[in-house]
Amino acid sequence: MATRGEPSAQDPGRHMLRHTVATLAYRGGKALRGAPDNFAEFRIGEKSRTPGEILAHVGDLLDWALSQARGKQEWHNSPALSWKQGTERFFTALVTFDEYLGSELPLAYPPEKIFQGAIADALTHVGQIAMLRRLAGCPVKAENYFQAEIQAGRVGAEQAAPVREFD
Repeated sequence: MATRGEPSAQDPGRHMLRHTVATLAYRGGKALRGAPDNFAEFRIGEKSRTPGEILAHVGDLLDWALSQARGKQEWHNSPALSWKQGTERFFTALVTFDEYLGSELPLAYPPEKIFQGAIADALTHVGQIAMLRRLAGCPVKAENYFQAEIQAGRVGAEQAAPVREFD
């Protein structure tokens, strides 16, 4: 495993983290694409977060993961953006983080630690957005994600087409 001062983009843990980030991009893209403009403000309860607030939090998580990888943890609470801007921020943060992971620059923390915090949390929140889509009347199609064409490094807005969706 790569440790502080020992770069290795070929480290199996680092590769698995990159694949997880690509999975986040695929699933996140699916949950974000096609949502109506007003979806960002949808609220299911007085104290619940809106999808726009959740998406801003996911962007903060990705920025935090990158700061951890670089060895200088920084956290910011960003305000919700328009759905389009939040989606752009999501993919920009994924690309920036993945570029770092794909480089020979060292990870300041083990990939497993970065996964268990920011990335696992981001996956949870993408699931929340998908669930809120259904509650808002604009559901995302279900999919057999095992068959999805997900590959490390494909983290931008352009993702492979679904292989097997269903209602």
